[in-house]
Amino acid sequence: MLCLGERGVYLEKEVFPVKFALVEKVLDLARANSIWPMTFGLACCAIEMMSSAMSRFDLDRFGAGVFRASPRQADLMIVTGTVTKKMAPVLTTLYEQMPSPKWVIAMGNCAISGGPFVFEGQYNVIEGVDLLVPVDVYVPGCPPRPEALLEGFLKLEEKITGTRRFPGPENRW
Repeated sequence: MLCLGERGVYLEKEVFPVKFALVEKVLDLARANSIWPMTFGLACCAIEMMSSAMSRFDLDRFGAGVFRASPRQADLMIVTGTVTKKMAPVLTTLYEQMPSPKWVIAMGNCAISGGPFVFEGQYNVIEGVDLLVPVDVYVPGCPPRPEALLEGFLKLEEKITGTRRFPGPENRW
């Protein structure tokens, strides 16, 4: 019997797991085309994130148009805005509640490095969400445009499947 677990797809009664490469590729393709994001919007970058789901930019073409409110229904966390020390335990708890496989996008300079709120003597701002959870894709900007978040989704899809659906900006000219 085939089983799906942390080790991938394997035979249940085998002592040594046998990986099925084609099944893994099909699962990766399905995961990349049906990403369910959970928002952790804390500041102005969350407004740009919300506008990326509207009809002009249309996140539905990536299977990510409906943002989830529960971490148990999501496999992608989009962190936008400044993360403070008071919010850090909440963020890590939500990340731990997400089912595997799970991914994180850090959107905006505040989520990536603390933004303009990091200065000498500050005591409350986390200088990057990657100090709390593993980040897969960084989307820089203050605030980043919705097109940048779409590029972040394409980078995440490339990371999941190993291929890119559309040519990147470096391949246009």
